[in-house]
Amino acid sequence: MKLQRAIALRISNLLIKNKMSRYALCKKVLLPEQTLKNIIDERNGDIKLTTIAKLAEGFNLSIEQFFSDDLFKKENLDLY
Repeated sequence: MKLQRAIALRISNLLIKNKMSRYALCKKVLLPEQTLKNIIDERNGDIKLTTIAKLAEGFNLSIEQFFSDDLFKKENLDLY
């Protein structure tokens, strides 16, 4: 799967796990709702690392913890 899809799935899974809405996450990390919508809907191919860091912080995770998921294993990603 593409990295963009893995990030979208990770965020969606974390929203469910934390029983949090997109709106609540955006308010917590001061991110425009449209930005999060574009990431989850896979319309944003170049997601900034700073945006991922903000989102991870919204889930009380470090960047390392955010990417510490089977979705991001090399064998699961199509990086080319």
